Amino acid sequence: MSLSKGICILGSTGTIGVNTLDVISRHINDFTVIALTANTDVEKLKEQCLKYRPLFAVMVDEDKAQLLQQALVKASSETQVLSGKESLEFVASHDAVDYVMAAIVGAAGLLPNLAAARAGKRVMLANKESLVMSGKLFMDAITENNAELLPIDSEHNAIFQAMPMPVNGIQEKHGVTKILLTGSGGPFRKRSLDSLDDITPEQAIAHPNWVMGQKISVDSATMMNKGLEVIEACWLFDVSLDQVQVVIHPQSTIHSMVSYNDGSVLAQLGNPDMRTPIAYALAYPERIDSGVAQLDLFDVARLDFERPNFERYRCLQLAFDAHRIGGYASIALNAANEVAVASFLDRKIKFTDIPLIIENALEQAPSGTPDKIADILAQDLSSRDCANSYIKAN
Repeated sequence: MSLSKGICILGSTGTIGVNTLDVISRHINDFTVIALTANTDVEKLKEQCLKYRPLFAVMVDEDKAQLLQQALVKASSETQVLSGKESLEFVASHDAVDYVMAAIVGAAGLLPNLAAARAGKRVMLANKESLVMSGKLFMDAITENNAELLPIDSEHNAIFQAMPMPVNGIQEKHGVTKILLTGSGGPFRKRSLDSLDDITPEQAIAHPNWVMGQKISVDSATMMNKGLEVIEACWLFDVSLDQVQVVIHPQSTIHSMVSYNDGSVLAQLGNPDMRTPIAYALAYPERIDSGVAQLDLFDVARLDFERPNFERYRCLQLAFDAHRIGGYASIALNAANEVAVASFLDRKIKFTDIPLIIENALEQAPSGTPDKIADILAQDLSSRDCANSYIKAN
């Protein structure tokens, strides 16, 4: 690689952020950490600041920011501590930043990710909710500001690698007929349907293959994660819903595939480790060492595939429905899911209540697609209120 690239990591204390810093540590001369951000984890962000010495550290929670400031001053760190949501947008669009790792979970990542796009950065998108919520508006921001958008989700990164170059949204011209989006099926793939009521948060976050945060792990168990990825894929690669097929693949070895009109199917394989897509996005169009072990096909031994059962994975069906309906429905889908998952993790609802809460929010959402960020945020808030009201009433 050439000159050192300035990096901003939105959500540096989460799984993606930690893995990004791990990859950067292997190529310390190629990347300069400009900004690290977190919500409330003072201790971990302090450790990261002392090791990587960023110009800025952002804590959304102002009280936590004060604690971080005190800790860094005591350690003689020169990192400037900022607080509040607006500071996320400031560091994501800062002149010293070339690449933004967009790893904030949920709707909270939308505004800083948009700020990065509008500032013409390389946006390494690990936050699928940005595209689920804002779709065309986000993609237009990328195009109009000559920004780069590289997917970090292992599935979309795999699709990106298996697509013809350049990936320009006119896939039929290149012979692309279908995207085959793989998913493990989560920890309850074989569990009897009548026992799903009894699932605990501890069981739901115990993913069989991947190490992920709690929210994403629950989404994987319901397969809402795959539903959100279907919507994201449609926007990223400018394909219709009918061109995306979900394939259950328990081994998580094939991360996704692209089918062509000549009968070819191109697949990207690898061990289930997020450092592979992170390294790919950091070095693109080159490749660098990620620290991930080489895939041993003899250890894998077999590759299995199944069709998804939409009775088992009701959330997956709701995601397909929402994208067909339009933008407001997708916003409602994401907002209600975030509320439902948080309530499940807090033991306020059952695992099987999650799709019921989402379905109710979809029924209340208006038709059409918003074209202003204010309307998107208003619908997000409205759908959260709807989900919370449903939970209280039931």
